[in-house]
Amino acid sequence: MPPVTHPTPRRVTARTGCRFSFAAVPWAVCFAVDLTALRAMAFLIDGMQLGYPFAPASIVGKRGQMSLTAILDVDGTLVDTNYHHALAWHRALHAHDHSVAMWRIHRHIGMGGDKIVAALAGEEAERAEGDAIRERENKAYSELIGEVEPMAEAHELIADLREDGATVILASSAKEDEVDHYLDLLEARDLVDGWTTSADVEETKPAADLVQVALKKAGAGPALMIGDSTWDVKAASAAGVPTLAVLTGGFSAAELQDAGAVEVLESIAELRRHRERIAALAG
Repeated sequence: MPPVTHPTPRRVTARTGCRFSFAAVPWAVCFAVDLTALRAMAFLIDGMQLGYPFAPASIVGKRGQMSLTAILDVDGTLVDTNYHHALAWHRALHAHDHSVAMWRIHRHIGMGGDKIVAALAGEEAERAEGDAIRERENKAYSELIGEVEPMAEAHELIADLREDGATVILASSAKEDEVDHYLDLLEARDLVDGWTTSADVEETKPAADLVQVALKKAGAGPALMIGDSTWDVKAASAAGVPTLAVLTGGFSAAELQDAGAVEVLESIAELRRHRERIAALAG
């Protein structure tokens, strides 16, 4: 019987980028190595489909779940209120003979209401009329709040974060009745792990109180603030929490970055499409 011959050995380049010489390595070993490489590729692809290809291992669980706290600002981030608030403050200030341009008012939306009068009209106006102006603003905003709508995909983002395993806290210094309205508007009352109101803080943004209360409600672990204003960023920075900012409040990317935002995205909808960034940026 003539001797059995085999084809001339050739080099094969696997998709993993590894090169194997069938002439130098036994067939069984090549098969085992190649199978191991394919399994590794399948594992990586599976992880990427879960949405966290770049997240640190410390905050992504075995099934890609987020082991972190997402602190979500409400006004201007989840609900479209910033320009309604600017208009309400404009009416209140003008009712007390303080002529303040709307653009200047808008740049202070997100700052605590107990600080806005002094910032816009001066310390003397705050001492003499601060409470009256705030009462007038409250009345003006109550006439506008029915027009407020949630940001596109805000409810879905909250639901996705919970499904991903994140702890979700809504951080607001608004009055309790306003926060209740927003919770219903977002259909988020049964989704989130907790929320804050003005009653929870001693000092408003840009002080760190609001973010610190949110952290206490969530417990220990890495966290990320998601907000829309420079005041959100400054408050989070004061609490040692990084901020991923969105442009939905009317502040520019440059303003938000100058305030300290680690990343800026256009909208909540864009953040939802790229929410692996939340895990990657949490500190």
